[in-house]
Amino acid sequence: MTKQSGKSQSTHVSPSVPIGGVQKVSLVDYPGHVAAALFTIGCNMRCGYCHNPELVLPDRYIDSIPEQDVLLFLESRIGKLDGVVISGGEPTIHEGLPSLAARIKEMGYLVKLDSNGTHPDMIRQMLDEKTLDFMAMDIKGPLEKYQEIAAYPVDTVAVQRTIELLRHAGIGYEFRTTIVKSQLSPKDFESIGELIKGAPRFALQRFRPGTTLHPAFRYETTYSDEEFEELKKIMERYVDECVIH
Repeated sequence: MTKQSGKSQSTHVSPSVPIGGVQKVSLVDYPGHVAAALFTIGCNMRCGYCHNPELVLPDRYIDSIPEQDVLLFLESRIGKLDGVVISGGEPTIHEGLPSLAARIKEMGYLVKLDSNGTHPDMIRQMLDEKTLDFMAMDIKGPLEKYQEIAAYPVDTVAVQRTIELLRHAGIGYEFRTTIVKSQLSPKDFESIGELIKGAPRFALQRFRPGTTLHPAFRYETTYSDEEFEELKKIMERYVDECVIH
């Protein structure tokens, strides 16, 4: 990204958030809005199907873009974009995330966060500070499968706390699950449904082979279109809307 002319509007001072990439325009990442997407470096999970190993594995990290350059770019897009999506990696592992979101809000943008929900205290802080307008939370599977799918120790109590926070947050939110057939059975979606019961929206996400964090996942598969429709029927018993991506 080339540095844009302009001056930052914020007086916030905090640790910077390492940003590995910027998608300048997206029509799909923030439902109903034209947005830019920021991708933070670093993650506290190691899901084998992840398509962004350069954001997850320390030995493959890409160079970060100076946060100030990102903010100057966003200032140059005021009036042309509705919102900014902060994704990753896992953004909530970075102490400076609340300040970054606040600076983006000061520009007049809507802010959407993509997160795995493992840091409820930070998410509560951002909700209290009113720097979040929408959140998409990844649900890896039933709680008893979290560590297997994430390939890393996971505090599932923290995950449950974040789910409860969103239920009462007063902002838009959705849950979503990436589906590798060998990891999740149709019965598992009954458990997922109970976990997020009453949510406004849930997305069934097809796993797509390609560059993956674990090489073995290049040969994994997902369910057929017909099977996805059956999974959708299961989830529609628990949530207001279920979509397939």
